[in-house]
Amino acid sequence: MQKLNLSQTLTQKLSPQQIQFIKLLQVPTAELDARIEEELESNPALEEGADESYEETAAAAEDDDFGSEGEDDRYGEDLDVSDYLRDDDYAGYKMQGDGPSDEEDRDMPLAAGSTLTEQLMSNLGFLGLDERQEAIAKQLVGSIEPDGYIRRELDAIANDLAFSQNIRTDEEELEHILHLIQEFDPPGIAARDLRECLLLQLRRREPTEAVLLATRLIEDHFEEFTKKHYKKILKRLGLETEDELKSAIDVITRLNPKPGGAAAGSNVRSQYLIPDFIITNNNGKLELTLNGRNAPDLRISRSYADMLDAYDKSNKKDKKLKETVSFVKQKLDSARWFIDAIRQRQHTLLNVMGAIMDYQYEYFLEGDETKLRPMILKDIADRVGMDISTISRVASSKSVQTEFGVLPLKYFFSEGISTESGEDVSSREVKQVLKDMIDNENKKKPLSDDKLEKMLNEKGYQIARRTVAKYREQLGIPVARLRKEL
Repeated sequence: MQKLNLSQTLTQKLSPQQIQFIKLLQVPTAELDARIEEELESNPALEEGADESYEETAAAAEDDDFGSEGEDDRYGEDLDVSDYLRDDDYAGYKMQGDGPSDEEDRDMPLAAGSTLTEQLMSNLGFLGLDERQEAIAKQLVGSIEPDGYIRRELDAIANDLAFSQNIRTDEEELEHILHLIQEFDPPGIAARDLRECLLLQLRRREPTEAVLLATRLIEDHFEEFTKKHYKKILKRLGLETEDELKSAIDVITRLNPKPGGAAAGSNVRSQYLIPDFIITNNNGKLELTLNGRNAPDLRISRSYADMLDAYDKSNKKDKKLKETVSFVKQKLDSARWFIDAIRQRQHTLLNVMGAIMDYQYEYFLEGDETKLRPMILKDIADRVGMDISTISRVASSKSVQTEFGVLPLKYFFSEGISTESGEDVSSREVKQVLKDMIDNENKKKPLSDDKLEKMLNEKGYQIARRTVAKYREQLGIPVARLRKEL
């Protein structure tokens, strides 16, 4: 027996304008030009150049002073894009960029030049291999990872050759050809682990006493070396003084643990950091400006607007003309929405960065990390009256140029740590104090996490040992045992 049920649900849907704005908001300055160029190419109703309807607003925005307080609306009233939405053509409208697309996650341009693999492949011709051996060598070179190591087992590579190229081989033959490849530059290439990589480089060095001792150290006592058990090493090598061991360690520390990254023209992504905001200190007063590339001059094509006006005076019963005008209306709406989204993007970026600057005012004046206040996304969201997700989109991909360097906005967000006086300080301040302690420690007797915890507590920071360990790891500092030096 069938039953009818009545239920009421509340759902939230994003309009095309909101989708357009969200996509543009999270685009960094470096990619904004390309996004605008795409829109210009796909929409003939959009042109470059100042729009007369926006000239007064833009001029007023340039006169705004972001060093003063209480000015939350630097771009005037929020733009209302609902005026551009027409019910008769909305259903058939598809904005460029709506929905997921495989093209959205584009790779950054690669630096010109040959890759590491190409360099190694070109060197195979000098080995004098026959056709079968060259196929095996190419398989080995193709198995080299970007850092220069071969981590795939030789028996697995033998299976690959058997199934993909019908070449029967064994580990002994693979090992022989691999040793030939390991003679290529850069030294240490095609090693199967760090130990082999270091030994390959040491064997190319002039055999001085320090190099020979370093070779013995890596060959016979590698595990003790990685754990810095220097007393055991001294005893097992029969050395009388630490200076002998130190000279060998100095040789090892100058070797390259990632030879693949040393190859000229290796396959490295080239990416440049372009600041979205600029903060200047004008005699103790901070001034915020938006990178000019975030405020492009765009306008509606006058010819397309005239075409739409002509429609009102023409025979509206003409089917072909009606289809043409429907297309024109869609392109005009898309152009208006895009321009409004760009303007709203500028407005949002300036409001959010202005709030961050006001919140961290003392830091931007001096650049002292200890002046950073604890700040989370909600703090800024409450100040500007926006959703936390909007603040997150701005902070995740934007950066600001200060007198102390170009910094990502994420840098200024941190959790708080309580002090004995009951105040909260930024975790970045604690990390800086922790780093200073470790930098100034006696490297022969490095400070343990327990000792660091006690020292921080003595300075008034209420912090647990596990938090000390977490901050130390975030700073990329190893444990005390691995910081020990002779």
